[in-house]
Amino acid sequence: MEPLHPIEVRVLGALLEKESTTPEYYPLTLNALVNACNQKSSREPVVNYDEATVLQALALLRNKGLALKISGAGHRVEKYAHSLGEKLNLGRRESALLQLLMLRGSQTVGELRGRSERMYEFTELEEVESCLEALATREPEPLVARMPRGRWCHLLGGVPPPDSVHEVSERPAPVPQGQDPQIQELTQRVTALEHEVAELKQTLESFRRQFE
Repeated sequence: MEPLHPIEVRVLGALLEKESTTPEYYPLTLNALVNACNQKSSREPVVNYDEATVLQALALLRNKGLALKISGAGHRVEKYAHSLGEKLNLGRRESALLQLLMLRGSQTVGELRGRSERMYEFTELEEVESCLEALATREPEPLVARMPRGRWCHLLGGVPPPDSVHEVSERPAPVPQGQDPQIQELTQRVTALEHEVAELKQTLESFRRQFE
């Protein structure tokens, strides 16, 4: 499958999640999908897409056979759904793990089990590990891969670079002598946010170039 852009991954992941957690509101209207992409909880990173950006991603996903636009037949407004499960023949277990990795980045087996309860209730860590291993050895293309420090990531956007696992928060910089620890912590958080905003701007610019 052709690698997806990060914005396509977020849109597709949001559709997957809402189908599992709020089926009564699925398929989603454009406004509901934008809100799902921009949620401040259960998202890494937090983004702020506008409707035009989400529509562009939907157009690309539809061209790849991964999203559908639904209108008529009782739908007063256009709604959107995914077709990833059918295209890749995913069950509920596989879908639950993929959507978490798509929406929250690389995670450990324990994190995935704890966060998947609303989509699928894994009985034990070994079941999560087994499902991940199956996704990692799928033919003709694996869908997930093992990362450093016991983490896993999805491969829908291609193979991530070796330094793609975020470890900054796990190894904070030492506090200079005489500096207030709270000020140091705030400075670190501002620096991390600035870095994240710069990355998002780069991603959006790259995405928009596809339509020029």
